[in-house]
Formats: sequence, structure tokens, C-alpha cells
Amino acid sequence: MRRREVRFYETAAGQCPVRELLDSLDGKRAQKVAWVLTLVEELDVVPTSYFKKLSGTDGIWEVRADFGGDAFRLLAFFDSDRIVVLVHGFRKKTQKAPKELLVLAEERKRDYRLRKKK
Repeated sequence: MRRREVRFYETAAGQCPVRELLDSLDGKRAQKVAWVLTLVEELDVVPTSYFKKLSGTDGIWEVRADFGGDAFRLLAFFDSDRIVVLVHGFRKKTQKAPKELLVLAEERKRDYRLRKKK
């Protein structure tokens, strides 16, 4: 039984930023990200090397998938105890997640919640 369900955020225009990133990856990199998402869904306690809350944010979490020399990050939030919504994905090139991407993730979280209420 799944502990959590991973969902993909879509903009009001129907774009899905995380799916676009995943579609751009080659097979092995996409498989690694998919494997990490399975861990997020199925493990009671996901190791922080794969899934952790980002300090200084309004409930933004980071899904971490590394393959070879590449580091991929998916930003997410919890819609409920069991639903994780992925709002943005990127190839990590610096030590910390860029501030503008954290702001974007928080904006998409607000957008998701506003549109969900309607």
C-alpha cells in the first residue's frame, strides 16, 4: 500500500513543469528520478538524502535524485498528509537551490491551493 501519492502540478494554462523536465531526460536519468519518486510514495520514512523539507520556506520539500555527475531536484509541497504535489524540477548546478526557484515553488503552491478551492 502506498504511504503517499505523488501528483504533478499543472499551470492554469495546462503546462506541467516537472513532466517537461522528466521528458527531457534520457532513459537512465529518468529511471533514477522515477525510482526516487517511488521511494517517496512507498516508504514510511524516506531518507533525507532523497526527500527533505527546505528550511526558510513555506513548507517546500526537495526530492533529490543524483545520477553520475548530474543532480536533479524536484520541489514539492504536501497538499494533505498523503499527497505530495511536485511544482518544479531542475538540474542542480550550485550548492543551494536558487532563491528564485524557491519563490516560484511557493507561488505555484499558492496558485494550486487557490484553483483547488474553486
